[in-house]
Amino acid sequence: MTKQNIIKAEELVELAKAALEDVKAQDIQVIDVREKHSLTDYMIIATGTSNRQINAMLEKVRELVKAKGVQPLGEEGKGESDWVLLDLNDVIVHMMTAAARQFYDLERLWMGAEQSRAADGKHHSSETGANEFFDKLTK
Repeated sequence: MTKQNIIKAEELVELAKAALEDVKAQDIQVIDVREKHSLTDYMIIATGTSNRQINAMLEKVRELVKAKGVQPLGEEGKGESDWVLLDLNDVIVHMMTAAARQFYDLERLWMGAEQSRAADGKHHSSETGANEFFDKLTK
């Protein structure tokens, strides 16, 4: 873990969660990856109902952490993307549509197949979302 001003990774997780909850993000999951990955301590995965909401989620998280003196290291996927990532160094925040979340299934990747909730898609709003997302990718 690296020093982020005075904020610990656990505090950063709570800040990001609060920001996501404030803009009505769905199914917010925090995954402790300290034992599995050396580049970050936690991953947060949250679902947005639209690209517009995902961008609002990004803006809100960025705003709250910057107010605490934390400068994000980078952002990926802004605009019309179905998946936006905000790198806060010790915490990486993934904000995705339900279809992208089901397709990429990060929970299974980082938590293990036996703990994955994304495999059955029950926490996603669209059962056909992954197929629609895949169709978009292959065009």
